[in-house]
Amino acid sequence: MIRHFRIPCPPLREFIELLWLYDGYVVPHAQERLLPGATTELVFDLRAGVSGAAGAVVAGPHSRSFLLDTRAERAVLGVHFRAGGAFAILGVSAAELHNRQFPLEALWGSRAERVREQILGAGSPDAKFDVLERQLIAGATGPARHRAVRLAIQALAARSVPCSIAALTERIGLSHRRFLDHFRHEVGMTPKLFARVQRFQGVVHRVHGLAAVDWAVLAAECGYFDQAHFAHDFREFCGLTPSAYLAQRGEHLNHVPVRE
Repeated sequence: MIRHFRIPCPPLREFIELLWLYDGYVVPHAQERLLPGATTELVFDLRAGVSGAAGAVVAGPHSRSFLLDTRAERAVLGVHFRAGGAFAILGVSAAELHNRQFPLEALWGSRAERVREQILGAGSPDAKFDVLERQLIAGATGPARHRAVRLAIQALAARSVPCSIAALTERIGLSHRRFLDHFRHEVGMTPKLFARVQRFQGVVHRVHGLAAVDWAVLAAECGYFDQAHFAHDFREFCGLTPSAYLAQRGEHLNHVPVRE
């Protein structure tokens, strides 16, 4: 498999963490469980013969795991948005993307296929990234990110560090209701759910690559009240117990092979 990555240029860098391209991607299992995360992915299928609704797919922020079909060899180009970054580029409230996957054409209409055709017509990986960046910049016509939401994301992204939403809203001068509306519109989740997902992701990042884990110690270090609370959250988000996850996890972070 050939992999290429690019950190996007300004002004996209505020909204997008990474552009990526996988060519010849094939795995030995038919399905993978993708773990919850607060970010949005936009994926273009670059295989010949694919068009229309199947050509480009949006996967919004998820607070539950979902299954990916991995049976066929893939050539895919993707956009990994920052938390709260997709709404201004895709032209839709992130609350409408929560726990959903749907064709890009549902948001962009015929433009989605035109963008994909331009990407396919570009020769090198860098040329494909150039096309994608130009199209994303052209589509970045949404409202500016609210300062209160940016501050909250930064505070909550610490994962194990408690954050007072009341203190944040008082600092910005917003009512609690107004802040929640802005946060859900930009991020797709409530601040409380976002913090839980971020804390779960902190655990996943910590255990990736470890052969053995002391779950009680890890739960405390990641900010859980006790091990029972940790085990409940982990199973709710992952669909597996911590021990089962450790045994079944795959090579790639957040991708768990489904064994038949």
